[in-house]
Amino acid sequence: MVKSRFRMIRMPPGRRLLALVVLALVMGGPCAAQSGPAGTSGNNDAANDKGQPPSAATAGFQERNPRYGLRKGDSFDVDFAFSPEFNQTVVVQPDGYITLRGAGSMRVEGQTIPELTETIKKAYASILHNPVVTVALKDFEKPYFVAAGQVGKPGKYDLRSDLTLVEAVAIAGGFTENSKHSQVVLFRRVSDQLVEARLFNVKQMLQTRDLSEDAHLRPGDMIYVPKNTISKIQRYLPTTSLGTYLAPTQF
Repeated sequence: MVKSRFRMIRMPPGRRLLALVVLALVMGGPCAAQSGPAGTSGNNDAANDKGQPPSAATAGFQERNPRYGLRKGDSFDVDFAFSPEFNQTVVVQPDGYITLRGAGSMRVEGQTIPELTETIKKAYASILHNPVVTVALKDFEKPYFVAAGQVGKPGKYDLRSDLTLVEAVAIAGGFTENSKHSQVVLFRRVSDQLVEARLFNVKQMLQTRDLSEDAHLRPGDMIYVPKNTISKIQRYLPTTSLGTYLAPTQF
């Protein structure tokens, strides 16, 4: 019979507790280090490898050349290459729906032309075999943006080309002396019930000559420039009192 070379070592209660604490720190330290900052860094690296931006909202405001989405009152021609009897001109109704000949009604508001083409193909799939469909906009709402608040010429402007926030402010007459151009708000309608808003520090953009965060406008966007603090309280200050501080009388 082989005798064990190991034997129990009796330790005082205080030393036993200290040994357990040291053992827990030695074994748990590396695990904690891997599951903490390293895990977070791995997630960020994975997102960067996939080319995903840090914020979906930021990506939405930075996207360039978005496709036009159908609006109420728009009209378009639908042409079937091999079934001309289904050719028709369709108007988007006030509720966002259209009615197709022989295919019924469906909601298309907000869809782009490629999305609308696929919708029409699916609608006629039970009638025609692999329909070849061409959709062309006929009449649509002209793209625009609205500039409001402390700009030189507030109003509604045509969005004729790719335009950024800073460029739109310049078109609207620039900032007034009462504007707070460090907190310019860009409102963008995401759906019928949801409007997205984001603050832009245009003052910092211009001072640093860095327009990398300058947002590209979409049709229907609204720019709002608020008042600065001085202009808000200026009308409540008596003119005589204000003059005393600005040009005190010499006694």
